[in-house]
Amino acid sequence: MKFILTLLTSTLLATIGCQAQKTTLAKPNTPAAFAKSQITMVFASCNDQDRPQPLWKPILSHHPDVFIWGGDNIYADTADLEKMAKDYESVSNNPDYVALKNTTEIIGTWDDHDYGKNDAGREWIRKEGAKTLLLNFLEISNDAPIRNRAGVYDATTLQKEGGSVKVVLLDTRTFRTALKSSKDPDRRYDAWDVADGGTLLGEDQWQWLQNELNDDTANFTVIVSSIQFLSDRHGWEKWANHPGEVARMYAILQNAKAKNILFLSGDRHMAEVSVNRNPGLKYPLVDFTSSGLTHTWIDSATEANPYRVSNVVKKLNFGVLLFDFRNNAVTFQIRGEDNFLYDEFVQQY
Repeated sequence: MKFILTLLTSTLLATIGCQAQKTTLAKPNTPAAFAKSQITMVFASCNDQDRPQPLWKPILSHHPDVFIWGGDNIYADTADLEKMAKDYESVSNNPDYVALKNTTEIIGTWDDHDYGKNDAGREWIRKEGAKTLLLNFLEISNDAPIRNRAGVYDATTLQKEGGSVKVVLLDTRTFRTALKSSKDPDRRYDAWDVADGGTLLGEDQWQWLQNELNDDTANFTVIVSSIQFLSDRHGWEKWANHPGEVARMYAILQNAKAKNILFLSGDRHMAEVSVNRNPGLKYPLVDFTSSGLTHTWIDSATEANPYRVSNVVKKLNFGVLLFDFRNNAVTFQIRGEDNFLYDEFVQQY
């Protein structure tokens, strides 16, 4: 893997929400703090290949050790795999994205629009072809084990002298059973009853995840889910639509050997930090959502989220995580055009 060892803001834009509660460590934008932050991670989602892509330059300015695609990496929405391949090619040929590829390890998962159909699950007829195109886009070798199993879930560990971060990439599309349509005109989906919720990950992926979380060697473990895990009040896709799967995840987390687990999510065309302070773990559980590399729903209503500890950002955004092995802490930053810092949250572990 390619890692960069050195870590090197425009008019205030509108944000909506409540002010984050912050823990004070060294200021993350000072050289001393950057020196302590042994791994810099950037992640983002919701990238329409036919719209302007102004965030690649500010992303590059962070010299990330890894960039993570959180899903909707293109907006294909098609069963035509030729068209989907051209959509990926459009992103791959963007000069600023090429610069990122040349200096940074890039990994990722998918959501629905790059899967091929809005809100689709296991019933989607083009999932195998779409999988091949995603793995080609991510430049996954032809002999990688992921090529020979169903789905696109995978894991990798980022190692530095100061410590390591394990990244677990979930697939919330290939195995997901039906969603429950809502009769409420302001909601698309409602939660199933526990007995009727089907599966989100599928049994093979659940068993794989449990095994991955029995690994205690990394200082931090990041679970990438294309849809939000903690936010449970809105009427769109979310883990809470499948309450039995939420309960199973908490059970696995509470019995995991992996240290300092946190979630990254996308899908929502907004950014926010959510924290469950009583998850049955020895530390709070963070779900950091970044969504909207190219477009957001700026005029949409902001739903209640009892776990929210940050502003809700409805401008173009990307997420930055600074892993501080010395203080055993993570700084979460919501950034946007011109590298503007919308909000920042520090979690001490």
